[in-house]
Amino acid sequence: MKLNKLFYSIMLGCATLIGLTACNDDENENGVFTLDAPVIENIEVPSATASAHVNVSQSDLESGAVRVMTYGFCYSTSPAPTIYKSTVSSYLNEEGVSRPVLPDNSGNISATITGLENNTVYYVRAFATLYPNGVVYSEEVSFTTSAGAVPTELESYVAPTYADNYTSFAGWAQRNQWNLANVHDPSVMKADDGYYYMYQTDASYGNAHDGHGHFHARRSKDLVNWEYLGATMNDSPAWVKTKLNEIRAAQGLAPIDNPSYGYWAPVARRVSAGKYRMYYCIVVNNFIKTGALSEDKNFDNSWTERAFIGMMETTNPAGNTWEDKGYVVCSSTDREMDWSRSSLSDWSGYFKWNAIDPSYIIDKSGEHWLIYGSWHSGIVAMQLDASTGKPLKTLGNPWDTSALPDYGQLVATRTAGNRWQGSEAPEIIYNPATEYYYMFLAYDELSVAYNTRVVRSKNITGPYLGIDGTNVTNGGNALPVVTHPYKFSNSDGWVGISHCAIFDDGNGNWFYASQGRLPKDIASINASNAVMMGQVRSIRWTADGWPVVMPERYGAVPKVEIKESELLGNWEHIDLGYSAGNQKVSSTMTLAADHTITAGTWKGATWSYDAANQVLTANGVQLYLQREADWEATPRTHTIVYAGYTTSKTYWGKKSK
Repeated sequence: MKLNKLFYSIMLGCATLIGLTACNDDENENGVFTLDAPVIENIEVPSATASAHVNVSQSDLESGAVRVMTYGFCYSTSPAPTIYKSTVSSYLNEEGVSRPVLPDNSGNISATITGLENNTVYYVRAFATLYPNGVVYSEEVSFTTSAGAVPTELESYVAPTYADNYTSFAGWAQRNQWNLANVHDPSVMKADDGYYYMYQTDASYGNAHDGHGHFHARRSKDLVNWEYLGATMNDSPAWVKTKLNEIRAAQGLAPIDNPSYGYWAPVARRVSAGKYRMYYCIVVNNFIKTGALSEDKNFDNSWTERAFIGMMETTNPAGNTWEDKGYVVCSSTDREMDWSRSSLSDWSGYFKWNAIDPSYIIDKSGEHWLIYGSWHSGIVAMQLDASTGKPLKTLGNPWDTSALPDYGQLVATRTAGNRWQGSEAPEIIYNPATEYYYMFLAYDELSVAYNTRVVRSKNITGPYLGIDGTNVTNGGNALPVVTHPYKFSNSDGWVGISHCAIFDDGNGNWFYASQGRLPKDIASINASNAVMMGQVRSIRWTADGWPVVMPERYGAVPKVEIKESELLGNWEHIDLGYSAGNQKVSSTMTLAADHTITAGTWKGATWSYDAANQVLTANGVQLYLQREADWEATPRTHTIVYAGYTTSKTYWGKKSK
């Protein structure tokens, strides 16, 4: 017998132990050799310690019945690792020098596995190479590395704590506790003092605003904590009744002594340093023919009266005192004085352009425009006099067909020629980074089905095209879907998410704000669908210039770089494609370390990650990542979310905890 100590290293995907080789000139192959399953300890990314017991008799080694060439551990992110496919690693001593590791006096081998990733499942087998028998493997074990150290910024993050169910403090007396409670149809602008100011429709849970003025305001420095400021308009402006009855007199109609008003959908903008404008809507809730209150019992075979848009200005939004500048425009028609309506189920609409839901923009050339319209024939753009904020052209009688073009140019319609659109609330912005105008639109009824779409154009007056190429200026459904009723696990989810405000912080960060409603019939909440919470969300812009809105609400989570290792595991994935009136529910999608998708509707597909741009591509769909607050967690914390488009679908998701 001749014993030789040989050092041999296999570099084909194993944590290699350089071991004792027993050689004998005899070719006895009757010895017994096995390896116990490894034990994994001291798991601290990027390393862990593996050990295993060697089962072989000294007599078999000495006789040459067992000839061991090499000991080691194979490991991989896939089951059944081999010496040919696993991650390569070398064993180093404390001085950083490769050296042989022999079984200790108890017959155990050990090595340090390095190069491990966070939050990853690894499979490990001990191995030995025998001459001439080949490789012997132990049984397999697996272990999971931790999520890794949380960066200090995230570790110290405190999520918002205010309640989404605010019914216990919804009343007027508790208004200083509201934060974003009782918000509907918000408009948001950033003022010179660094505050974001939000203004809204009068709607509130339990009609808390009634008797306390109109177009209520609040402000925030961080978009998370909001201070209630009160009404911007204390009493109805006298000009509305005056203008209404002037029009009625010219049409041969009796005046309405006490018109009934609805106060809707303001838009506020900074015009220049120290100058701000708010356009607001007042809808007259009386029938045209008799002037009777618009109730079924008073139906007189006519349509209800017109809506008016007025304007206010201020130099100091913090003071919340606005000067009313009066009439801007009213609803107009191409049917002259034929306001007849066959029944209350007739939706053919007397007015062609409905003077409601204004959006105000100063375009890239410095021109001022009012974009408005709701449910009737579509959305129109009307140029304004920059100095006054009033129409650039003198408006003729609103029932005169020849004057109709001066009331606005059609820029979007859901169904060409239809007087009942199922769309409203245009919000228009210009993004200099993409050089496009973007028009956001609200679709469907507002209690549940409300959803948001977006289209874009190189010109303020269109044509506006969807992501699928549809020209909505000529008529068509707008895509993509931006927001939609949805539900993540551990929550009731949200519905009625639309009529949005789009704004930026001046540093290239854009935001989406709207109301969200709780679903109806939540057992513990009275009239749950009337709970309207103001919601702010971050926007990211796709590589081809489309805005994607993040699924979770903004919570000022630090923008710490998202590492690929954080993406592994389960996600709550939502196909947010349009489904009329339905709340889209999340399902589990699992991203494996080998870049396959192992669960969910995309199971079997692959994924990749562009860390530089924080974009996850899954099943061929680019999903834009962001750190946001996890509002469904208890307690609330931070998570990672995504949003992305195809030409026909929208996808939302968040990382499961």
